[in-house]
Amino acid sequence: MLTKEELPDCPVATTVQLIGNKWKLLIIRNLLARPWRFNEMLHSIPGISQKVLTDNLRALEKDGIITRTVFPEVPPRVEYALSELGDSMRPIIREMESWGLSYQRMVREAE
Repeated sequence: MLTKEELPDCPVATTVQLIGNKWKLLIIRNLLARPWRFNEMLHSIPGISQKVLTDNLRALEKDGIITRTVFPEVPPRVEYALSELGDSMRPIIREMESWGLSYQRMVREAE
């Protein structure tokens, strides 16, 4: 999680700092549906590299947005899921989806 000193004064800036890149938003979008394994996530997000996915998952975990569960199996199975804090972003992501759909319709109608 961010420290008190790292928090921006603006609450919108805080949200953007936590989830403000396209990869984090797409990861959260996936995790809204269910827990995902790393390779599933990698193949479900076009254009993301293994390193970028790893970095973003680590950042989201560090900030308390997602949880990482390692199952004691051979080979080890790891699942990522939204934490309670991450799940509280559900209305924000849904509103973004709704706005995006409206925008897509507007563009299509203008053509």
